[in-house]
Amino acid sequence: MSVPVTAPRTGIGAFLDVLRRPGVAGVTALGMAARIPATAIGVTLTLHTVLTLGYGFGAAGLVAAAVPTGMAIGAPLLGWLIDRRGLRPVVAVTTVAGLLFWSVAPLLGYAGLLVAAFVAGILTIPVFSVIRQVIAAVVPAGHRRPAFALDSMSVELSYMTGPAIGSLLTVWLGSSVSMRVIGGGFVLAGVAMWWMNPPVRAGGGGPGPVTRPPLRSWLTRPLVGALLAVSAAVFAIMGTELAFIASLTSSGHAWAIAVVNAAWCLASVVGGFVYGAARRSAPLPLLLAVLGLATLPVALAWSWWSLLFLLLPAGLMTASTLAAGSDTVGQLAPDEVRGLVTGLQGSATTIGIAVANPLSGLLVDTASPAVAILTCGSVAVALAGCAALLMR
Repeated sequence: MSVPVTAPRTGIGAFLDVLRRPGVAGVTALGMAARIPATAIGVTLTLHTVLTLGYGFGAAGLVAAAVPTGMAIGAPLLGWLIDRRGLRPVVAVTTVAGLLFWSVAPLLGYAGLLVAAFVAGILTIPVFSVIRQVIAAVVPAGHRRPAFALDSMSVELSYMTGPAIGSLLTVWLGSSVSMRVIGGGFVLAGVAMWWMNPPVRAGGGGPGPVTRPPLRSWLTRPLVGALLAVSAAVFAIMGTELAFIASLTSSGHAWAIAVVNAAWCLASVVGGFVYGAARRSAPLPLLLAVLGLATLPVALAWSWWSLLFLLLPAGLMTASTLAAGSDTVGQLAPDEVRGLVTGLQGSATTIGIAVANPLSGLLVDTASPAVAILTCGSVAVALAGCAALLMR
């Protein structure tokens, strides 16, 4: 049964209209569940490297960055394969690869873990990209802002759960248990995605050769600016996360990581709801600049509870900025190369993570968590200006 395209509403009605569309509720639930193990990767690998292998946060940042670095390379390729071959073959291969990596990762030394994490990143289930691609395929353009806001809110709920599970399992039962739980989560997510097999092309079109538009016709300056803004937002978010994890761990408050992260993500959910329900949306570069500015005061935290409260303003801007990035990229992506473009967005996301983790870890080791947070916020503000020029 098709759902007629009507004028988009505001408030809670905007979200209800999106959820009534066939397949949207299911894929949103799948995306939230499938992202839980994905969001636990960074904190689990960081704590495993520091607490189990005995290395510093700089070395831990490299390991945590290895997976997203591999994902930055693999996401466009996997998106291209989805355009050509469909979703199921890609999900099958990446699920098997994830099972193999998370089974052997606890047994590896630092060098072996670093290499294996990079290879595993290339073959990681592209859950973030796939969910965004499905939303862009099944939701009409006028309704995508609340749809992507809903998706970003579900991401934050996953971040409330994934890092908390990863950190608590690592502290209480050891990193080996935590890593194997992540592996089991990836397998379950892959099986569910293979079974649902949601549409990845507008109109429910199947995979196969298509007439691809010339590169210059879709890889435009506005798209490059949007991808840059996505990378900058993720850089600010993930760099701040590693910095406050380091701060809480070194001060003997590792137990508070889950509490602080949950409050941060809850604020992001609130911000995402406001963004999706609003009558108009602010430009992506402006949202990014506000996110960067809101991050700077976090450097003033002197205890775990002050850190929690100082993170709330930045949290309010997190989901809204990421949703605006997905909405902008979705508008600029032709359907014929949607998998490739969402793969590039996945690469932009993982590049932000890959740069943020080692840089933030290095600044923590050589200076302090406060310096790392100030750097992350300042870089986001500067790149917001560059994105505004490209997207003008």
